[in-house]
Amino acid sequence: MAAQSMEELVALCKRRGFIFQASDIYGGLQGVYDYGPLGVELKNNLKAAWWRAMVYERDDVEGLDAAILTNRAVLKYSGHENTFSDPLVDCRNCKSRWRADHLQDSKCPSCGSTDLTEPRAFNLMFKTHIGPVEDEESIAYLRPETAQSTFVNFKNVLDSTSRRLPFGIAQIGKAFRNEITCRNFIFRVRELEQMELEYFVEPGSDEEWHSRWIEMRLDWWVRQGLSENNLKLEQHAKEALSHYSKATTDIMYRFPHGLEELEGIANRTDFDLGSHTRNQQDYDIQANVIENRESNSKLAIQDLATKQWIVPFVIEPAAGVDRGVLALMTEAYRIEELENGSKRTVLGLAPHLAPIKVAVLSLRRNVPEMVEKAKEIKRTLQSLGLGRILFEDTGNIGKGYRRHDEVGTPICVTVDFQTIQEDDTVTIRDRDSMTQERLPAAELSEYVRTYFRTG
Repeated sequence: MAAQSMEELVALCKRRGFIFQASDIYGGLQGVYDYGPLGVELKNNLKAAWWRAMVYERDDVEGLDAAILTNRAVLKYSGHENTFSDPLVDCRNCKSRWRADHLQDSKCPSCGSTDLTEPRAFNLMFKTHIGPVEDEESIAYLRPETAQSTFVNFKNVLDSTSRRLPFGIAQIGKAFRNEITCRNFIFRVRELEQMELEYFVEPGSDEEWHSRWIEMRLDWWVRQGLSENNLKLEQHAKEALSHYSKATTDIMYRFPHGLEELEGIANRTDFDLGSHTRNQQDYDIQANVIENRESNSKLAIQDLATKQWIVPFVIEPAAGVDRGVLALMTEAYRIEELENGSKRTVLGLAPHLAPIKVAVLSLRRNVPEMVEKAKEIKRTLQSLGLGRILFEDTGNIGKGYRRHDEVGTPICVTVDFQTIQEDDTVTIRDRDSMTQERLPAAELSEYVRTYFRTG
């Protein structure tokens, strides 16, 4: 059973080093979190799995890592300066501030008062200045999404790779949103990381590709370990669509705080490439030169057969890394009752996502031969390139097993007296079944390699 409360996950994350409140010793910074020793491994493993599925396993996608600081003109012509906002209300009674669309019965969540101001638009972008003078000419933004930096690099990628439609540009990176109300741990934060694909298709084929990407993304999350019972597809009503969207379907997940968006798959039509090409001016895409605009690129692709210029439509699967981490931990967290009446906490992550792939334990910390043998095994397994292999010599195997169950380590390998004095075999313990078996140390690498290939 998945975690039932956010408090369980928050406690685990702090206790075991997954996620900490940012600037905690100074009282924290609301809506900003730091990933600890195990959290950074889980987060990197999730991003690696996404990149592998989106880029390495496909022949029609290129990668990109664009800058966070963004030219103001990019967000002006994308519509963000005018539309990237949430409705803000103030409670006149307790002076707190809230998103109007998150209130129930138009009541302040803090004090219950209905004496609220009229909603007003609050732009979510973080503004900064470049250079020594803070004036209108020096304004820049921390990007609110990775998408726009992908769109403005469309021609660069196209010219350097000679791609033809359909093809995609994938990017993982930070985005910043000055949320009015941050809530539910890492679900809604001010500094977030996104995994976004912009997939460019011929106009007219967009609806088919939209449907295909919805199916592919849902299937991918299931393969990462999320239960189909906790996932749901939700199509946006026409009046709720973003200004750029023809259609959007969200993959919803049953988080501890309720069913909410994990990933959105949008049909952005030709809005973005068209906007950055014409910059709100009339244009003829067939012309070789487009006059009276600020940008210096024609973000279009030429059909080799007809020689016609096409502004592609875009299908965008966009997922939050932080929300992905939260969903995976929610799904994997469980408390089991054992036959002896005790309980154990288990984080049943898929092996490829586990922060620690294998823990190598020494039965005794004060036996040099045993410790050195464990270190040798650690070095050998680390060379397989599977991820982090951890050596431990705490000397308490029972507590070590419980600790590694709690952080999701799939396999523990124990070196004991039989290993060094008798037959050079080790004990392998499985996290989920708790079964143990002995195996010659010489066969351990192949065992582990096979486990992570099939597990």
